[in-house]
Amino acid sequence: MGKLSAKSIGVVLAVAATIIWSFNFIIAKWVVGNIPPVSLAFWRWGVAAVVMIVVFLKTNIAHLHLLKKHWLYFAITGLFGVTLFNTLLYIASTSSPAINLSMIGTTTTPIVSIALAGIFLNEKVYLQRVIGMIVTFTGILILLSKGDIDTLLHFKFTKGDAWVIGSAVSFSIYNILVKKQPAGVPPTAFLTYTFTLGALLLLPAYLFETGGRTPFVWDAINISIIGYLAVGTSVLSFLFWNGSIKRLGAGTTSLFGNLIPIFSTIEAIAILKEPFTILHAISAGFIIAGLVLANGKKVI
Repeated sequence: MGKLSAKSIGVVLAVAATIIWSFNFIIAKWVVGNIPPVSLAFWRWGVAAVVMIVVFLKTNIAHLHLLKKHWLYFAITGLFGVTLFNTLLYIASTSSPAINLSMIGTTTTPIVSIALAGIFLNEKVYLQRVIGMIVTFTGILILLSKGDIDTLLHFKFTKGDAWVIGSAVSFSIYNILVKKQPAGVPPTAFLTYTFTLGALLLLPAYLFETGGRTPFVWDAINISIIGYLAVGTSVLSFLFWNGSIKRLGAGTTSLFGNLIPIFSTIEAIAILKEPFTILHAISAGFIIAGLVLANGKKVI
């Protein structure tokens, strides 16, 4: 069997990242009222930064000169990819319904990422990719509306939806910045510097949120949640996602985020014993077909 092409590896990495991330929406809604949103984000990224610093200590120290030289780049990347991205999503989860989190977050990121990639990275936006994106979005709408057109017609924006849009835009900017990272920085050092600076930028907001307030309880459940978010949805998924961006480009990789609703649905069926319906199958078919079309050999 021949070696996998760079494009194939990029696809595998993107899919792996979305599988891990698919639990993020579930966790965000689950911990509402238990762990404050900024506290959740701060401890997630703080623990992730410590893990990266300790595990990859030699590499991090060896490339400190690049951090000193490009500190502003890493600070800005940390701001959009760490400080703002999930913090805004966690804040939104306190007031936005799950369907709003999924629908707005999932559809906004690819559109903004592809637009920014075309403007700043000169990534071509050809007709076939646009058609693939439309087919994919159709599948998402079928899934989130449960096939009921009235759900879409009566869809209403809530106060928290602005936070969701802000989260999606922040991650889109992060996708562009990953492609622009300085030469010679290993993937692990890149994430270490980004996570660390992003967590430090979150510190003032964390101190403000916790001021005069009873801290959340560090019990087994909360420790497990923060541990999963730190190691799974931060360290592993970001390594996978950044690797995919390098191989596929920011615009193309962002489209794979549309798989998250499918994986979240599968998890709900497996874990929460929710029923599997024909609509799930139809939705998955549209989303996968759209991704294949958007990433396949250019025909139109």
